[in-house]
Amino acid sequence: MALTVSLTACGSGDGGGKDDAATSSAAPGEDKSKDDDGGTTVPDTSQTLATINGDEGIQLVVHTAVRDEAGFLTVTGTLKNTTSQRVTVPISWNGDENQVRRTGRSLAGMTLVDKQEKKRYFVLRDTEGHPLTTTGISTFKAEESFTVFAQFPAPPDSTSQVDLLMPTMPAATIEIS
Repeated sequence: MALTVSLTACGSGDGGGKDDAATSSAAPGEDKSKDDDGGTTVPDTSQTLATINGDEGIQLVVHTAVRDEAGFLTVTGTLKNTTSQRVTVPISWNGDENQVRRTGRSLAGMTLVDKQEKKRYFVLRDTEGHPLTTTGISTFKAEESFTVFAQFPAPPDSTSQVDLLMPTMPAATIEIS
């Protein structure tokens, strides 16, 4: 399992570097959705599974929740600052685990809840403890947006919906494809 997670992390299309910022699908201050070169790191924004409005004008638009054959579920979306002011990302988005805190800013606090199976899924980690999610976002400029992703263990095939929970934001039910 650890080898599979490690290989998945290495195959994310980020150039294979170990730098936390390199694993981010969008560096702070950059909106990668405008630079779509046909690669797989840009989420398919043609669909919206959920729109979650959080504190201080931060909005998460969930575009996809895709289960793959290797047993992983990848959630993609867009985080937006809907205000005309600079917004600081809540520290709780990093997660509570000591190992994840050491890796810097991330979305490792995001979880999925499978109400049918009564299980909670956390963002996967690589063999060095880095979360398999977007990293490096600490503030949003006015009306700035970032493309984001998070990878989880996939719920059983019989589960078609999960609740996505992001600290400081309300829960949203999303469909798995």
